[in-house]
Amino acid sequence: MEVRFQTKEESKKQQQEEFLKLSGEERFMQFLKLSRKINKLFPPKDKLSFEERNKGNFLLIHKDLQEDDEMG
Repeated sequence: MEVRFQTKEESKKQQQEEFLKLSGEERFMQFLKLSRKINKLFPPKDKLSFEERNKGNFLLIHKDLQEDDEMG
């Protein structure tokens, strides 16, 4: 692990540069992962779980979208 001391502007610039180096597909996958994490932190109230919504349905899920064998 590396500890770096930098300003907020430097940090944002570095994050943006690293993100822009990703391909369009990689950016989209990062977006999906972030969305899934947000849904886990702040689950919708009064909504059925993924399993309840899709009970009995045949689903094709790309291996890159699987996380802990659970979809959000």
